Amino acid sequence: MANLFELPRYIAIEGPIRVGKSTLAEIIAKQMNAQRVVEAADNKFLKNFYEGEPGAAFQTQFAFLISRYEQLRELEAGPKSQKRIVADYIFEKDKLFACINLTDSELDIYNRYYDHFRSSLPTPDLVIYLQASPEVLKKRLLKKNAPGEAAVSEDYIEQVHKAYEHFFFHYTASDLLVVNTNDIDFVDRDQDLKELLRRLNEPIKGTQYYLPLSNESATA
Repeated sequence: MANLFELPRYIAIEGPIRVGKSTLAEIIAKQMNAQRVVEAADNKFLKNFYEGEPGAAFQTQFAFLISRYEQLRELEAGPKSQKRIVADYIFEKDKLFACINLTDSELDIYNRYYDHFRSSLPTPDLVIYLQASPEVLKKRLLKKNAPGEAAVSEDYIEQVHKAYEHFFFHYTASDLLVVNTNDIDFVDRDQDLKELLRRLNEPIKGTQYYLPLSNESATA
């Protein structure tokens, strides 16, 4: 019998800092011969935000909001598009961080722009949420030692982790695959990569969980 399953045309990968989004997005994009959408990393306010300068959170968030909107609105995505796309973020990520970092009065202003921008953007067919514990994220952050990230506090990492968990627990906008990455290494362990790619070549409907240690998946 013929395999009627077709890979989603628009895939987005999400998760907290240093969870492996960009690495996996690059691998999947090559496998699918897809356009890779890489989030811009040149936010000039970000370093000031990490260092706790007054007003930097609002400046940083608005710069990201505009940059992400301008990038995603250019995508040729939708029911009629034949193009394959793999992005390393979803637009909703912006609001997730805004809720963490902005005051109530700042959030009121932010939401007016966010709602307007979101209504004109395409939604991914499939989102892959990469999970990792705060302890694992802290270790990966130290190992990467990227410029500007040294000022990221442990409390902030834990806040971001909780926000992601809460957001994706309620996420229903598209099909969702939740992958626990605590014990996965896409770069150095080829078997880990092969197993995950094999799972992505099977249908994913609703919310499903990929459990690497037991090589099982469960549907919620």
